[in-house]
Amino acid sequence: MCFDEDAIPPVPPIPDSAIDSRYLELTANDGNTFAAFTAAPAGGTRTAIVILPDVRGLYGFYTELAKRFAENGVRALVVDYYGRTAGVGKREKDFPYAEHMAKLSPRELYADLSAAVAHLRSEEGGAASAVLTVGFCIGGRLAVMAAAGRFDLAGVIGFYCWPADGPDGSAGPTSRAADLAAPVLALMAGEDPGIPPAHVTAFDEALTEAGVDHEVVTYPGTPHSFFDAKRDAYADASADAWNRVLRFVERVGAN
Repeated sequence: MCFDEDAIPPVPPIPDSAIDSRYLELTANDGNTFAAFTAAPAGGTRTAIVILPDVRGLYGFYTELAKRFAENGVRALVVDYYGRTAGVGKREKDFPYAEHMAKLSPRELYADLSAAVAHLRSEEGGAASAVLTVGFCIGGRLAVMAAAGRFDLAGVIGFYCWPADGPDGSAGPTSRAADLAAPVLALMAGEDPGIPPAHVTAFDEALTEAGVDHEVVTYPGTPHSFFDAKRDAYADASADAWNRVLRFVERVGAN
């Protein structure tokens, strides 16, 4: 299960922080126009992160998360996955995301991601000198796999990122470990039926063998999508995960 529609990040706002945020539309090199949301510190920053959502695409959890990044000095840009099939308008709570998810293709996802990264590196997008990705669920896998692409990323972060090969035989992060050309932070749930512990161990070992700068952290007893303010039983795990994210961004963004 991914986040509920009314989920919120388990990260408290920083009072009196000055940020700028807005919705916008971006266009990929194949002509697709898709919705996005950006938030940035009012004083500017040269470190930026692309947020890749769960299967629901762009909605409130991720716009709030973008604001929390901005309050901590990092420009954030959330992308939506469904511009090709659902347009750029805001969605109702009963949006049938599963129907649209079934139509996604890796080529199109990476085209949209490329547009997001290019925007963050542009003057309009803040002229970032260090760009990272962070993703959740399907977005976690995409965020990590982006390190094997031509994005020149400073680092990649995957929450509950499925590391094994796909059912169609497509190579996953474990198989592509040697191709991951950026530091990796993977934050995994200990009780995630979709990602067995053996898959997490294999991913960690593959990264080590490939010499990739990485940290794979598993939170015992936590379920998939534990990073949610409503799940207060996992508040300690969420707080630790957020602190690790901020330290990771600070470290790799400074290199």
